[in-house]
Amino acid sequence: MKKIFFFIFFGSFVAASSQTVSNFVLDDIQNKSTDFKTVQGEKFTVVDFWASWCKPCLKAIPELIKIQEEFDAKGVKVVGINADGPRSVSKVGPLANTLQINYPVLLDFNGDVSRDFNVSNLPTIFIVDANNKIVWYHEGYAAGDDELIKNKLNELLAK
Repeated sequence: MKKIFFFIFFGSFVAASSQTVSNFVLDDIQNKSTDFKTVQGEKFTVVDFWASWCKPCLKAIPELIKIQEEFDAKGVKVVGINADGPRSVSKVGPLANTLQINYPVLLDFNGDVSRDFNVSNLPTIFIVDANNKIVWYHEGYAAGDDELIKNKLNELLAK
C-alpha cells in the first residue's frame, strides 16, 4: 500500500489543533481502495480508530452510528478506521455488518495511518475540519463520551 499520509507537527500531540492531515488511501471492507477525500464530511469528519477485539471500541460504535444519523445532514461524516492486524482483518467486514455500521470502515491492517495519527490507545476519535485540520481528539470510550463528541460537534458547527 502506498503511503500518502503525513502530519505536520507544531509542538506536542496535545496541541491537536496544530496538526493537519493530507489525503490517504486504505481499502474498505469490500476491498475497494478508498481515499479520505471521498469519505470526508463537507464540514467535519469524525474519525474513529478501533479494533474488533477492543471492548470499549465496540461500545462506541452504536453511538457513532447515532452520531452519523444525527449529524449527516449538517455536513458531518463518521469514518471508522479499523486497526486489526492481518490475522484478524477478515473478521472486520462481518462484524461491521452485524453491528449495522452505517458509515465507511477502512482497513489499516499495517498500522500506517494509525501511526501517522499517533494513535496509542483504542478507541481514539478525532474530529477533522474541512481544511483537514485536527480540531479535537479523545482517547478511550466510556458511557457518556458520545455526549462529549456531540457537544463538540455542535460547538464547532455553531462557529
